[in-house]
Amino acid sequence: MINKGRLAETFRSLVETDSISRQEGILAAALRKILESMGATVVMDSAGEKVGGDTGNLIAKFKGNVPCAPLLLNAHMDTVEPGRGIKATLNDGVFRSNGSTILGADDKSAIAILLEAVRVLQENSLPFGPLELVFTICEEIGLLGAKHLDFSLIEAKFGYALDATDTEGVITRAPSANRLEFSVHGKDAHAGAAPEKGINAIALASKAISGLTLGRIDRETTCNIGVIQGGVATNIVPGLVMVTGEVRSHDPEKLDALTNQIVGAFQKVVSDYDRSGAGDGLPRLESLVSRDFSRTNIPENHPVIRLARKAAANLGRKMTAKRTGGGADANIFFEKGIMVGVLGTGMRDMHTVRENVRLEDMVRAGELILEIIRLHQAQGAV
Repeated sequence: MINKGRLAETFRSLVETDSISRQEGILAAALRKILESMGATVVMDSAGEKVGGDTGNLIAKFKGNVPCAPLLLNAHMDTVEPGRGIKATLNDGVFRSNGSTILGADDKSAIAILLEAVRVLQENSLPFGPLELVFTICEEIGLLGAKHLDFSLIEAKFGYALDATDTEGVITRAPSANRLEFSVHGKDAHAGAAPEKGINAIALASKAISGLTLGRIDRETTCNIGVIQGGVATNIVPGLVMVTGEVRSHDPEKLDALTNQIVGAFQKVVSDYDRSGAGDGLPRLESLVSRDFSRTNIPENHPVIRLARKAAANLGRKMTAKRTGGGADANIFFEKGIMVGVLGTGMRDMHTVRENVRLEDMVRAGELILEIIRLHQAQGAV
C-alpha cells in the first residue's frame, strides 16, 4: 500500500530543504503545515530557545480511530554539514546527492517514511490507535533537542525511532557516554629567544594522549580524543591547549574506570612536571567530565521488541535485536522511562558526501511501520 512515487517525492522535497542543526526552522514550518493538513494536533516546544536554535521540537498527535495506548514515532529534523543546497538524484532506485553535499537521508528518510505511513492509514481508512510523532532538533550535535524536549507533551510509554540502517534490525542496547574536557595551562614565551622560560602546553597534552589506548577497547567500550585546540603562532611557546574527548560503554563500571584512567593520565603528566624554580603554579590542569547520554537496555521480552518481531514475521522477514556503539534520541527517551527501539530506513554512508538510500528500503521500512501500527491497535493498550 506504500505509494512509492509519493514517498520518493516527499523524500526529495525534505532533503532539498536545508535544516542544519540549530537552523531547522524552515523545515519545521513546512512539516507543521503538512501535519496539520493531515489532521494532526501540532505543538512546538521551547527547546530551540534553550539550545540557541530557530525552532523547537515538533510534536504531532493523531487521535486514531481505535482506543488504545499511544505509540511514539521519532525522527530528527537536523542534518550535518555539508548539508546546504542539497540536490537529490534517483538513479537505479538509489537516492544520492550530487557529490558536493551529504544527502540528508539521516534522518529525512525517516520523516518521509512516517508521513507516508500516516497517509496510507488515512486514505485506506485503516484502523490505528493514537500516534505521537516527535520530530526533534539538534540530534546531530549532542541529542540537544531530545534533552530539552518538553516531556509533559508526551503520553506514550514506548515506541520507535527511525535512525539506523538495517531494515531488519531493532537496536535495543546503546552505550552511555561521558564527555571529557581538559584545559592544560603551560606558560607562553618566545620560542626562539627564550624557549626555556616557557612551558609547552601542547607537549604536555601530547604526552598524556600518547600514553592512552584509543579506539575500541573491547566489545562494549570505546574512547576517542576528538578535538585539540591550542597555540597562537609558531614562534610562541603555547601556554594553553584544550582537549576534548569521549568514553562510551555499555558497562557502567567500565565507563567509570576508563574515564578515571584518562583523567589520571592528564593529571600525572602535569603533576610530574619539574617545577623547580617556578613558583607560579604552572603547569596546571582543569578537567571536566560530564554525562553526554545514558545507555539504553531494553529487555528482550518488552512489548517494543515483541511487536517489531511479530510485525516483521507477518511480512515474511526477520527482526534481530541489535547492539550499537552510537547514541540516538532513544537514549534520552529511555532516561525518561520511555522504551524506544531504533529501526532502520536503509540509509548508508551517513555524514559523508557518499550518503545514499535505496527507495525500496524506504518502502520496506514503511511497510514495517504500518504493520507495527496495525498490530499495536489490534492488541489494544499494552
